[in-house]
Amino acid sequence: MALFDLPLEELREYRPERDEPADFDSFWKNTLSEASVHPLSADFRPYDAALAGVEVFETTFAGWGGHPINAWMMVPRGATGVPCVVQYIGYGGGRGLPHDHLVWPAGGYAALVVDTRGQGAQHHNSPGSTADPYGGQNMQAPGMMTRGILDPEHYYYRRVFTDAVRAVDVAAAHPAVDADRIVVAGGSQGGAIAQAVAALQPKVVAAFIDVPFLTHFRRAVEITDADPYHEIVRFLSTQRDSAERVFRTLSYFDGLNFAARGEVPALYSVALMDLICPPSTVYAAYNLWAGQKDITVWPWNGHEGGGGRQIDIQLRHLRDLFAG
Repeated sequence: MALFDLPLEELREYRPERDEPADFDSFWKNTLSEASVHPLSADFRPYDAALAGVEVFETTFAGWGGHPINAWMMVPRGATGVPCVVQYIGYGGGRGLPHDHLVWPAGGYAALVVDTRGQGAQHHNSPGSTADPYGGQNMQAPGMMTRGILDPEHYYYRRVFTDAVRAVDVAAAHPAVDADRIVVAGGSQGGAIAQAVAALQPKVVAAFIDVPFLTHFRRAVEITDADPYHEIVRFLSTQRDSAERVFRTLSYFDGLNFAARGEVPALYSVALMDLICPPSTVYAAYNLWAGQKDITVWPWNGHEGGGGRQIDIQLRHLRDLFAG
């Protein structure tokens, strides 16, 4: 692992041209409007997690297509009117178990930890429990990146991002949560989801976006051989006449286009030796973010980024954000 991307001085100024479809805004407006015909049906069932200081709720709600999405809602015991962090999960992982996510409740915040549909069977430490009933409309390379990739209407991440937007409404519906103080957070795939939701969901007041995936697709697939981006390369290596359709689809889900619409305060992080989410792809989004922003740079790390050190920074950031 070495410094393989642009020098830091160039990263700080890197603002690539965006491949944005003319109907980007209407596509997402129509997608969320279509989803809204399904009642949210948020259900919070008390769950015995053997955690004396935290109330845990087994949570389900209706995501894209009315499909059931699972989550954990966790609240400091006895708390009311608290801010909430809506946490999204990295690629291949699921929501795991409540004790995996105690940092936010320990800080005095509620947390909604959202499963990613169709994932959670890859990482044995973070199992998921939410299926993706929709089958997609084309052959796919192993993994989730090319499911439905020939048409934005059928692309997998249309459903995932919609689920994630609706999850914020779920958090706002819990009686212990202050609906005016909801933050979205995640790393890698979770960071990409948080980035998109912060641009699409007006209830969000801030975003923690760590080493975001699904961002600056064209550059990512050209400069890294690492999965999951390489799933797209494998697909194109056999579906040789599909590149134009593939990149058109991806333009509706590219983090660059969401970043340009992100107006809430955002705290990013980037790792300069990250082969999975190359630093130029992260900086491209950060530099385009339209709202107040800051970025933590980890010069000697790969995709793990700042790990616990980044969480420490986020906790202090939240404390300052909600002071008083």
